[in-house]
This record gives sequence, structure tokens and C-alpha cells, in this order.
Amino acid sequence: MPQPTTSSKAWGGVFREPTDARVEAFTESVSFDRRLADDDIDGSIAHARMLASVGLMTVHEADSVAHSLEEIRSEIHTGRFEFSVSKEDIHLHVEAALTARLGDTGRKLHTARSRNDQVATDLRLYCRRAIDRLDAGLAELQRAFLGMAEREQDLVIPAYTHLRPAQPVLAAHQLLSWCEKFARDRDRLADCRRRTNVLPLGSGAVAGTSLPIDREHVREALAFDTVAANSLDAASDRDFVCELAFVVALTGVHLSQWAEEWVIYSTHEFGFLALPEGFCTGSSIMPQKINPDVLELVRGKSARLVGNLQSLLVLLKGLPTAYNRDLQEDKERIFDSIDTLEAVLSVAPPLVAGTRFHRARIAAATHHGHLDATSLMEALIAQGVPQRTAHEIVGHLVRRAMTRGVSLGELSDEEISQEYAGWNAALRGALGASRAVERMQSFGSTAPAAVADQIEQWRRRLDGAAS
Repeated sequence: MPQPTTSSKAWGGVFREPTDARVEAFTESVSFDRRLADDDIDGSIAHARMLASVGLMTVHEADSVAHSLEEIRSEIHTGRFEFSVSKEDIHLHVEAALTARLGDTGRKLHTARSRNDQVATDLRLYCRRAIDRLDAGLAELQRAFLGMAEREQDLVIPAYTHLRPAQPVLAAHQLLSWCEKFARDRDRLADCRRRTNVLPLGSGAVAGTSLPIDREHVREALAFDTVAANSLDAASDRDFVCELAFVVALTGVHLSQWAEEWVIYSTHEFGFLALPEGFCTGSSIMPQKINPDVLELVRGKSARLVGNLQSLLVLLKGLPTAYNRDLQEDKERIFDSIDTLEAVLSVAPPLVAGTRFHRARIAAATHHGHLDATSLMEALIAQGVPQRTAHEIVGHLVRRAMTRGVSLGELSDEEISQEYAGWNAALRGALGASRAVERMQSFGSTAPAAVADQIEQWRRRLDGAAS
């Protein structure tokens, strides 16, 4: 009867010398991969049940393994579990604790698997759960924007291009634009989840196994959609990590754009928005300051997300086929990206819900900037004037208004007729920010009826998702 190894390492049998303590400290990952404990235990229980189903472990042994693993899970959750760099990672910690309880039965658990396919499975389970949480957080943020859009449905605000007044839009239309961006982010998360939800376990280190395992059994137990088809690829693939990091980074970019816009709109110079004071901070030296620090940090943390994505891509670009220890470095980056986005999504929805528009300041801004110029141009086009000609006529009228310091609507009929002899009452009906908004007809425009319909569609969409 072969005797179990006396080495403290899972791989120590072939070695003549102990691992240098400096190497243990350098190579350990348990300081950060311990957060995979639940996923490692879930995967191990499923693996044990499978081993019993094919006769590589008895049902009693599998039950003992499952029971002991649940005890270990409880110890980890309650802080009673002892971690040590000498055991490298969470996988060896769990296995060592199991073996200490069950002896040879515990040693059977690693049958037909490697840490290569084990960690790949753990990480997929972790990312899958993270995707679901991030999706829920984005849905909550969409609801916050939708609630604000419903509350401000009648408000006309300036829209800007190049940070210069462009055209008037309903505030609700602008708020719903963020719902659209975050919807695409959620779609990308769902698509990423599909490619993440593939089972690597059973691929072994690189080549599979000669033992009669049942990978479908594990797939079903862990609720994976499919089983990885190529053992070489499955044990080393981190595409899904990069993809999730990309989706998170792009979501962070969208959040940064929103934060930037609201930082500007909440300045004294604009004065369009009043941020909730509970989501602002002050100055240690200037008593009057109410600073948009939360929004600034939302903006700043996007750089962190982009940096993590770049780190992961650079990590993978030079690796040959199959598992390499470099892949240990993927976890801190993706963990940080997930944590960072979750932190942002914890503060963004209540910040949005607590923000209010300064209607008087917005009304003053919509009166200036000649936001109705495009509306007037299109009214001329509708009466048969060529677009380029109409553009030139309105440009001349804007210059007149700028010279006098008035709006287009404040120009007299006589003044306008000097630029366009066909001036009539129907054309004057195109002037004014509210009228310009009301004249919109195209699908997806800021027309009040279209925006009201979009609000209703978003309400049904988000309420349906919640149920």
C-alpha cells in the first residue's frame, strides 16, 4: 500500500529541497484569491458528487467531503480559518483543511482535476456572480434616471455640442440617453456572461484525464451552460476575464461622461443642477465650498478600470499555449475592477435620485444661445427653401440678433424680412425653445410625445426586469 507523501506541498514528492521562504512569500496568492473560497468549495462539492457517480469515490465519502467542506466554508466566513503563505492559494488551503479532517478520503478529492482547471472554474463562477450583481446595480441606476425623467418630463433644457448651445431638448430626453448607454452596458454584460458560463473542470492540467469522469454531471450541478470542448484551451483561457474587464471599463467610461457633465452643470457658472449635499463634501479651509467629490471620484475611477483592462491584455499577450503562472496576476486586476464598479454603483443611484434641476437658471439659458436656429432653418426648408440657402438666411438672422443682444424671437418681422422676403406667421411659429422641441417629428427625437412613449417603454422594461 503506497504511503502518502510527507511533504507539506501538494506537489512536493519529486523535490529534494524545501521551498525557500522567500519563494513562498513571492508566489503566494491566498492573500487575494481567498475571496474565491465559496466558488472553490461549490466546485469541489460538485466534483466530489461526480466522482461518486462514476465510482471513483463512494457515496459515503462524497457525503463526508461535502459536509466537511461546508464546515470549512463556515470557518472561513466567521474568520476562524487560519491562512498561511506556505499553502500558496485558496485551493490548497481548502484541500489541506479537508485532509486534516478526513485523511485519505480528503486526498481523493483532487482525483481527475488540476489546479489549472480548478482555478479556471472558480474564477468563472466568481465572475458569473459578479456579472449578475453589476447588472442589478446598473438596472437600479437606470431606474434612478427614469424616475428623474418622469419628474422633469416637461422641462426644456439646452443641449450642447462642443460645450456650446446647440438645440433645445426635454430634460427627460437627455436623462433617458443615460438609460440607453447603460442598457448597452447591460447587454454586453449578458453577452459576456454567456461566454463566461462554460465549464473548464474536467480538463485537467492540459490534456484531460484517462479516468471515467462525467463532466455533464458537474456542468448541471454548477449551472454552467456548456462544457469546454478543448482541454488545452479550457485550463488556460482568460478571454472571459479580459472581456469582463472591457465591459466594466466601458461602463466606467459612460459613468465618467455622466459625472463630467453633472460636475459642469452643477457649477455656479451653469447652475443647472443642485446635487444632494449628502453626496458632496466641503473644504477644510474654505467654509463656503460644497464640492462634487463623489462625481469627481466616479470620473477618476474610470482611469483605474481602463488601467486594469490594459494590464490584463498585456499580461496575456506574450503567453504560450496552456497554463502559465503569469495567470495568477489576473485576479487582483479583475477583482479590483469589479469592486470599483460596484462601489460606484452603490452611490450613483441615490445621487441621481436626490439631484434637482434649477428651473429658473435653465429657463434663462434656453432664452439665450439661439437654440431655435435649426428649427427656423427646417421651417424654411419645409416651405421649399434649399437647405444651404436656409442655413445662410438663419445665420444672417442670428448675427443680427447677436449684434442687438436679443433672441431670434425678439427680432421684428421687418428686420427678418430684410433677410428673407418670404417671412410669414408660420415661420415665426418655429421660434422659441419649447416650440422647437414640439416641432420634432423623427423617431428617437426629443418630441414630447416621443419622450413620453420612451418613458413608458422604459418603465415597462425595467419593471419587467425587476419582476
